[in-house]
Amino acid sequence: MTDLSIIIPARNEIFLQQTIDNIFANAEADTEVIAVLDGYWPDTPIPDHPKLKIIHHTESVGQRAATNDGVKLSRAKYIMKADAHCAFDKGFDRKLMSPMRYHWTVVPRMYNLHAFDWQCEKCGHRSYQGAMPVSCEKECGNTTDFKMVTVWEPKPRPVTDSMMFDNKMLFQYWERYKKRQNPKKYKDIVDTMSFLGACWMINRERHWELEGLDENHGGWGQLGTEIACKSWLSGGRLCVNRSTWFAHMFRTGNFRSNDGRSSFPYQLSGNQVERARKYSRDLWFNDKWPKAKYPLSWLIDKFNPVPTWHD
Repeated sequence: MTDLSIIIPARNEIFLQQTIDNIFANAEADTEVIAVLDGYWPDTPIPDHPKLKIIHHTESVGQRAATNDGVKLSRAKYIMKADAHCAFDKGFDRKLMSPMRYHWTVVPRMYNLHAFDWQCEKCGHRSYQGAMPVSCEKECGNTTDFKMVTVWEPKPRPVTDSMMFDNKMLFQYWERYKKRQNPKKYKDIVDTMSFLGACWMINRERHWELEGLDENHGGWGQLGTEIACKSWLSGGRLCVNRSTWFAHMFRTGNFRSNDGRSSFPYQLSGNQVERARKYSRDLWFNDKWPKAKYPLSWLIDKFNPVPTWHD
């Protein structure tokens, strides 16, 4: 049995290969990667690796279904879902699994990933990731020739250890809660009410015990809120392991790669996003999840006071 399967649902991701390479460079346990190519093939074929498995969908099925498909292929004790634009700490897998308990869902502490710069091909000046520049910041006169240069380094600040969802069930950072986080029995393990949804680890059997990812939300949206509610309301725990980290590339501006590809892989309408949010509110506000041992009000009171809930 493999220790850990890292499931990467990917659609039109220009940094998938860098993410896979970074995982294998930093893994210290028996860890495999299952990349789910959701309705596309990368422009550059992914090289074979003895610990890499690939699932390909001809038509996109969405992030949730793609993740569930990856877990179905896994035979590992633990599974981790990770976005296709992330970097990882050395030995992150070993550090996450060492204190792990069956009923926990664990998130590494999160940094922002400095994935790339734009380099002016005329004067060499580099500008931080984001939309492709319309002109060089150094005013060299270049308005057309810019090259994406990979950096792939975590930024030292901010460090994210505490997150929440508001009274509309939407993800929020919760910096003030850090003062209330206090590891007790397990060093560096602290509770968090919710999380971003970009990376988490769970026992594979427990993933299915919690009914996997609920595809009734649609393909994308409310992922962290869903996992948080299922983890806590089932009688389990959602926690951050501060002994290790991952770095996530946030889409700073509507940048496009050199071939003109958009930074955001899924074409989402406002109606699709609102569908996921509406479904989420109905599911949790009305206590409709059949696996719940506690109502949503129990979770809100557990973290009392919670901004927007107790104002």
